[in-house]
Amino acid sequence: MTRRGIHEGRDTQALDAEGFDVEEVLALVNDGKGPAEGRAAGPAHGTHTPDAAHGATGAASAASTPPPGDRHGHGKGHRHHATPWPEARAVAARAARSQAARRAPVSVTLGDALGLVLAAPLTALTDLPSFDTSAMDGWAVAGPGPWRVRDEGVLAGSAAPEPLADGEAVRIATGARIPPDTTAVLRSEHGRTDAQGRLHPTRDMSHGQDIRPRGQECRSGDQLLPAGAVVTPAVLGLAAAAGYDTLAAVPRPRAEVFVLGDELLTEGRPHDGLIRDALGPMLPPWLRALGAEVVAVRRIGDDEKALHKAVSKSSADLIVTTGGTASGPVDHVHPVLRRVGAELLVDGVKVRPGHPMLLARTKDDQHLVGLPGNPLAAVSGLLTLAEPLLDTLSSRPAPERYGLPLRDEVHGHPYDTRLVPVALRGDHVVPLHYNGPAMLRGVAAADALAVVPPGGARAGQRVELLDLPWATAGVAACFT
Repeated sequence: MTRRGIHEGRDTQALDAEGFDVEEVLALVNDGKGPAEGRAAGPAHGTHTPDAAHGATGAASAASTPPPGDRHGHGKGHRHHATPWPEARAVAARAARSQAARRAPVSVTLGDALGLVLAAPLTALTDLPSFDTSAMDGWAVAGPGPWRVRDEGVLAGSAAPEPLADGEAVRIATGARIPPDTTAVLRSEHGRTDAQGRLHPTRDMSHGQDIRPRGQECRSGDQLLPAGAVVTPAVLGLAAAAGYDTLAAVPRPRAEVFVLGDELLTEGRPHDGLIRDALGPMLPPWLRALGAEVVAVRRIGDDEKALHKAVSKSSADLIVTTGGTASGPVDHVHPVLRRVGAELLVDGVKVRPGHPMLLARTKDDQHLVGLPGNPLAAVSGLLTLAEPLLDTLSSRPAPERYGLPLRDEVHGHPYDTRLVPVALRGDHVVPLHYNGPAMLRGVAAADALAVVPPGGARAGQRVELLDLPWATAGVAACFT
């Protein structure tokens, strides 16, 4: 973004679409003297101070030293230095370790275990297969051919068949028990009968062909999967085959969502200064996709007493608030955290959008993630703070870091990391438009968010990617 482009009157929507708040861009034009007066274009969902106005935006403010905060890390009438984005994610992942260690395993039915993490190794309760079985439809044969074919057949699930004598064959189905003294299974397409009804092979056979011997996959007592494995549909099938009806699993973290802001509508079109609540419908399924059990969604508005009561009475493992994380007249999250004696672990992150996000320990066994009110900024907060914390509480392994090259250049923030919606296209990612803090159009079409370092990234440069839950294999079923 050039100064000339701003002074020639580029509209605020275009500026916002490139991922910057208008005030932030004007602040940069003013050589870091601070945000200009006025508000950013676009609705601020539950946030009464623009996203860019929180924390240091210019070189001078970035270098300043804030006065000391109180013992909980809350500043005295200011906002202290924001936490670098990688460090904020690491703090969130570490924050819940002691809390996770105190959570007792639960016994869940196979139907309820999808997406959970095994709290104990999965050990075979039987041999697999538990008896010799036919791997194909065909004939069980004994000795060299040709063979006399018995009239009866052997089906899967039938009682133990009679032994075969040399020179005998019997029709058999896939999965059926092998008769005693069987030499091999002749596939249906590899045999023919002559005029006398004798069976002949049409190709060479080997001893034991197409027979799955008992214990081929595992023996009773073998460890099939270690503790810590995520329960996928395939794990459910393996557990059932191995004889399980229930599994010992790490319980889902319980989450409550508190939606703040008097300007929010729950239905209909925006009107008269009111806007639709985008986060209330979006956050619960997103949190479920991250492994949480959402126990309640409460609409609190801009009521400090109601927020204090809700936080104080909550027994959830994680509280998620929307908006209200700044220092405006109706931004009540910080005052409430002070009242409940919370320990502020992260207060602002060097990331755009989402700079005013926060993480606090409200009780020994409870944390609060404060999301900014702008929708895409809230998504940034989910991926930065909520996802690592929920991974720890769920005992999920941290996702492997990976990246792909950008097809196009992405402009960066001078000092902060940017998270930009991208679409996967072969071995590259394509940055998407409509990526301003208040926009969801870009992320709704995205496969991932690209982590763009301060200063930006050129075309062809490899950038780290944060997968979105619905674009991650094996996780979509967690929405249900």
